[in-house]
Amino acid sequence: MEVADAVGLLMTPEGRDDPYPTYDSLRAHGPLVRVQDGFYVASGHAVIDEMLRDPRMRVTDGELLGRIAPEFESGRAVRSIGRSMLQTNAPDHTRMRRLAAGAFTARRVAALRDTVTEQATTLANDVAHLGRSEPVDFVAEFSYPLPVRVICSLLGVPADDQAWFRERAGALTAVLEPVLAAGELHEADRAVAELESYFTDLVAQRRHEPLDDLTTALVQAHDGDGARLAADELLANLVLLLVAGFETTTNLLGNGLVVLLRHPDLAAGLREDPALAGRYVEELLRLDSPVQLTTRWSREDTSYAGVAVPAYSEVLALLGAGNHDPARFADPDRFEPAREPNHPLSFGAGAHYCLGAALARLEAQVAFPLLLARFPAMALAGEPVRRDRLTLRGYASLPLTV
Repeated sequence: MEVADAVGLLMTPEGRDDPYPTYDSLRAHGPLVRVQDGFYVASGHAVIDEMLRDPRMRVTDGELLGRIAPEFESGRAVRSIGRSMLQTNAPDHTRMRRLAAGAFTARRVAALRDTVTEQATTLANDVAHLGRSEPVDFVAEFSYPLPVRVICSLLGVPADDQAWFRERAGALTAVLEPVLAAGELHEADRAVAELESYFTDLVAQRRHEPLDDLTTALVQAHDGDGARLAADELLANLVLLLVAGFETTTNLLGNGLVVLLRHPDLAAGLREDPALAGRYVEELLRLDSPVQLTTRWSREDTSYAGVAVPAYSEVLALLGAGNHDPARFADPDRFEPAREPNHPLSFGAGAHYCLGAALARLEAQVAFPLLLARFPAMALAGEPVRRDRLTLRGYASLPLTV
């Protein structure tokens, strides 16, 4: 398959449903290939890892857009994400990330284990009750509510609003996709407007009644010194932290459980020895990554793997393809929890490495052994339904019998 045809296939529902054969086709042309002038695709693990760590490669920002597409007019959702740490470069990215990083230190995350276990146990009890007589949708009853409750606790956001958050997050994250369907940008703009309104009210509450939560910390950083966090950055990062705090983990839990149910012999190993959860989660992250791609732009002439990348070129970094690179992982399409070494690209690399990666891993390491032990007869009750997404890969519904 030609490079342009493979990239085109990834932009279709059929290609997004199972992108891995297409990744193989792209990789056959090389770990980094030119699609057209100014546009490249990276599918090799080493190239992607090097590129994401290279300070010459940047995420899209206003300066780059002005140079590349001066006529571009972004909607409210794109502007909101562009003001957050997700789509800013140093020094702004460094400044904003440092303000939020304290909530995600190894010590803080480890201290959340009891909270995660308690929430996961409560949700498993609900699944057991609901599943006594009919199949249960795992996404609706477990893989979504668990991470949203945890991130709401960190932010100081009422978990009672979780259903409302899910709808708006689903609309907003569409702008992270390489292709948008008709009407999706409008829905994303509406969603971010409502989320910003929600957080504007929450910020006002925290000014009058500060609590020991991340929202209060960010509000105080803004109020204490506006140079540390501007007003628009405050709202943009609160929206980002909420949405990113559960979207990726929801996908990890759903994708991972399907793999485990389709490999009952290996699932039994984790059921018998929960101490193996760390290895299992790393392999589940690698095999079917909850985040499949990211993009970078070159600020100067660069080259990787012998391929020249001119200044102001865009590179589509296919994280899911890098995780299946046979030059890095032997028999990459096989689920092998004992794989060593195992360093998937699922949370990125370099300065923009996912801030919540340790928390997502913790939630999965708690949830999978707990579910396997509680529901030894758990099985798929039909074919899971994928969300029509490529960047954020996960299930819209996952019916189970327990």
